[in-house]
Amino acid sequence: MKLYRFITGPDDSEFCHRVTQALNKGWELSGSPSLAFDAERGRTMCGQAVTKEVPGDYSPDMKLGDY
Repeated sequence: MKLYRFITGPDDSEFCHRVTQALNKGWELSGSPSLAFDAERGRTMCGQAVTKEVPGDYSPDMKLGDY
């Protein structure tokens, strides 16, 4: 089965570490990163889609970050 996650957060090193951690757990980048400016908080927000092939069947109860 193919899993999908969309990692989001402020444009900072923590966001980059979260994406790096996912890549090192076997997730692969899916498409380009996205950026949006949060005018209310005055900061740039990032998003990156990642996918991963794993055995088994999908369940909505899965905690995707654990894979």
